Amino acid sequence: MEDVLVPIGVVGMLFVGLPWLILHYITNWKTAPTLTSGDEALLEELYQLAKRLDERMDTVERLVASDNPEFRPARMVPDRATDNVKLAELDRLVAEQKEFRK
Repeated sequence: MEDVLVPIGVVGMLFVGLPWLILHYITNWKTAPTLTSGDEALLEELYQLAKRLDERMDTVERLVASDNPEFRPARMVPDRATDNVKLAELDRLVAEQKEFRK
């Protein structure tokens, strides 16, 4: 009798348990919260704030460097080019997102 129950259990797990598990997680994935328009507006505002703060930091570093020739900025000049590439890529993505929303 035990020889019959084991294959029935395996078949049950394969044809009932596995699809139930897959469908359960698909349902959870589809009902997961997404970004609302308010969230996107907040992200846009934070992005603009970060850009302004970066510009202010550059200005402060230039002013301090002009007053004190021994001053070395925390952000080195070679990194600045990398930052600009990353910022340009982020600007492009934001522009694409705005265009997509229209």
